Amino acid sequence: MRTFCRDISHTFSNIVRINRGKLSLEGIAEKALELGAEKVMVVDRWKGGSGRIRFFRISGKGLDVIPPLIYMKSIKLRRDFGENMPKGRRVKSVAIMSPRKVPLEVKKVESALSEIFGPRILSFDEVVNRKHDAAMQISADPSNYIVVTFKLIPELVEIGPRIRISHLTWELT
Repeated sequence: MRTFCRDISHTFSNIVRINRGKLSLEGIAEKALELGAEKVMVVDRWKGGSGRIRFFRISGKGLDVIPPLIYMKSIKLRRDFGENMPKGRRVKSVAIMSPRKVPLEVKKVESALSEIFGPRILSFDEVVNRKHDAAMQISADPSNYIVVTFKLIPELVEIGPRIRISHLTWELT
């Protein structure tokens, strides 16, 4: 789980990773305010593994939940992709690379992750022409899981992490 969080923090330059430990949600809100953060991502253990991602917006009252709640089926870490990520090369800018036709659920996930993490949703040509270092792709695989992958630009080699989402919860209270 820590390696997954480290991979995410190395993929998005605007993320600060903190080990939660026994920190409560109120403690997380205080720490986020100290750091000047606007949003928080919490990766929880779910049924024995790293399996749930929750997003929150910082407000005067603490943390307000942001949909979707993501339940992960599996994760493939950066280290599992071997030498795809050249040593010393860092990802400084990421865009969401979206094909023209995508299923509605994939489009919703693209929009939500763009809102949360900040990358713009662009076509392949726009991603390459704007000199992004990496692209996030969100797709539906044949077994109906949504898959989030990260690819190095311009090589288009997958660098990880790869997240297979088992299901999403959009209605949160």
